[in-house]
Amino acid sequence: MKLYSINTGYFKLDGGAMFGVVPKSIWNKLNPADENNMCSWALRCLLIEDEGKLILIDNGMGDKQDAKFFGHYYLHGDDTLDKSLACHGFTRDDITDVFLTHLHFDHCGGSIVRDGDKLVPAFKNATYWSNENHWKWATEPNAREKASFLKENILPIQESGQLKFLVVSSESSDVSAAANSKLTTHHSPLTDNLSFYSVSGHTDAMMLPKINYNGKTIVFMADLLPSAAHIPLPYVMAYDMFPLTTLQEKKLFLTEAEQNNYVLFFEHDPLIECCTLQMTEKGIRVKETFKLSEL
Repeated sequence: MKLYSINTGYFKLDGGAMFGVVPKSIWNKLNPADENNMCSWALRCLLIEDEGKLILIDNGMGDKQDAKFFGHYYLHGDDTLDKSLACHGFTRDDITDVFLTHLHFDHCGGSIVRDGDKLVPAFKNATYWSNENHWKWATEPNAREKASFLKENILPIQESGQLKFLVVSSESSDVSAAANSKLTTHHSPLTDNLSFYSVSGHTDAMMLPKINYNGKTIVFMADLLPSAAHIPLPYVMAYDMFPLTTLQEKKLFLTEAEQNNYVLFFEHDPLIECCTLQMTEKGIRVKETFKLSEL
């Protein structure tokens, strides 16, 4: 097995929205805002080469939206999906599977590209993986979350015939009933070394890939922990649909991760790719930070 960090650029989001109830006087030291209160965040994906498959976890924002859209999110930096794949000797056509943690635009926007007047899969040889619960949530969105679920990113995947669903058991989403247990690990049919958690605080049935790699467990954090700065329990995004559920999911996950020395891989942290955890008098905090390539 080989793992590759795939950088697709950076974008900006409101710092207050990203840190929720945490005051700017605190969070601004962690990720300083510009004059418009916007902070830069990474669009970092993960590529897994294993058992004859090339699996891409998430794929960034893509580039098919109009200037008005990008005017809101300030896509910047020199990295792109194609350039990052090429650095490791791959192209989009080599991807066999696209694992979508959830269908917010900054995680799945690269799934679909424009071909003249048509919207077609960017990965023509790949199977796209979501789950039925989240797919229904995304295609029948609530008013608060609707702006994050863009039809042009989502519906063409199903129309292409390349979409499959992973199985998420219904009891796994009942975090309140599992207050003293662990998050459920679900089997993945993609490779023996890939499983996943399902969490529903940020959005319904978001999936967090869990990878066995060289004797270590790496967890792709998606938006449960968008950055290392979000490790303290109260640091919950205002974007989360169910913040108290996120709080409980974070507590369960961080306890398990610290006890088992998991490696956390961050999708949005602008500086830190990976970290391990340690218990301190203030609770669970970062132990060591490093790049994926250092494992």
